[in-house]
Amino acid sequence: MPRFCHRFASLLGLSLMLTGVPAFADARLNLVATTGMVADIVSQIGGERVEVQGLMGPGVDPHLYRQTRSDVVAMSRADAVFWNGLNLEVQLAELLGRLGKRSPVFAVGEAVPREVLLADEDYADQPDPHIWMDPGRWRHAVVAARDALVELDPKGSDAFEAHAEAYLEELDDLDAYARKVLASIPDTSRALVTAHDAFGYFGEAYALEVMGIQGFSTESEAGLSRIETLVDLLVEREIGAIFVETSVSERSIRALIEGSAAVGHEVRIGGELFSDAMGPEGSYEGSWLGMLDHNITTIARALGGDAPEAGWQGRLGMDASHTDEEE
Repeated sequence: MPRFCHRFASLLGLSLMLTGVPAFADARLNLVATTGMVADIVSQIGGERVEVQGLMGPGVDPHLYRQTRSDVVAMSRADAVFWNGLNLEVQLAELLGRLGKRSPVFAVGEAVPREVLLADEDYADQPDPHIWMDPGRWRHAVVAARDALVELDPKGSDAFEAHAEAYLEELDDLDAYARKVLASIPDTSRALVTAHDAFGYFGEAYALEVMGIQGFSTESEAGLSRIETLVDLLVEREIGAIFVETSVSERSIRALIEGSAAVGHEVRIGGELFSDAMGPEGSYEGSWLGMLDHNITTIARALGGDAPEAGWQGRLGMDASHTDEEE
C-alpha cells in the first residue's frame, strides 16, 4: 500500500467537510496516520479502498514528535486522520484537537476499555499508551479502525469487515505463538529490562516482570538513583540480558551495563526491540505483526526460552520482495 498520496479534487474535500464521507463511491480514502502501528492497521483493513500516509517512520519517537509544515498540510487535506491517543502523541494533541472540529479524527487507542489500561503510579489520570504491545488490547484498536472506515466509506463495509476478521485471526495466532515461546523462559529469567516503560502490557499479557529505566514517556529523564536501583536488581537477580529500543537512545542502557560491570556482574544486550516505532518500511518487521513477532522471538531467545530464530512464520529478517515470492 503506498504511503504517500495526492490531494483529491476540491469537490471531494468539500463533500467530506459537509458529509464526512467520500464524494465518489469508487474514490480511495486519503488518510493520514500518526504512528507506524496505527498506519499499518488502517492500511491492512482499508485495503485497496484507502491510501494511507504515516507521519512517523522507523526509529521515530512519538512521545517527542512535533509536526512539520508538510504534516500540517497533509492532515488538513486528508479525508480523516487516525492516531493512537492516550497521551502518546502529546506534541500533536492540540493540533489534532483543532483539526477534529472540522474533519474526522479518530483516536483508535481510546477504544480500549479504561478498566484494562495501566496507569502511571505517580499520575493515575495518565494511562500507559503502549497498547499495541498486547494483542488482546490491540484488538480494540483494530475494531475501532474498522468501524471508522465503515463510517467514512459505508459502501466498503463488506471489504473492511472481511479484512478486519482475517487480520484478527492472524493476531490471535501470533498471540498463541507468544504464549507458547515466552512460557518456555525459565522462572529465574522472567525479567525484561528496557530503556523505557513501553512493555507493561506485554509483561502483563505474558507473565514477565518489566522494568524500564525511564517511565511511560521518553520525556522523563532517568536519574542516577534509578540506575543504581536497577544495577542492584540486576546483580541480586543475576539478570544477564537487557534490551535496547530502536526509537530510544542507548545511553541509559549503557549506563546499566557499565554500572553492573563496576561491581563484577556482566550484563549483555539481549537484542534490539521495537517499542514506539516499527521496523524499516518494506520489511516484515515494518508491520505490526512483524514488529511484535520480532520482539517476542528476540525476548524469548535472549532470556533462555525456546523460539525459532526466524520467528512465528519463519519471516523474520525478510524484506517485502522475499515475502511476496513465498506467497
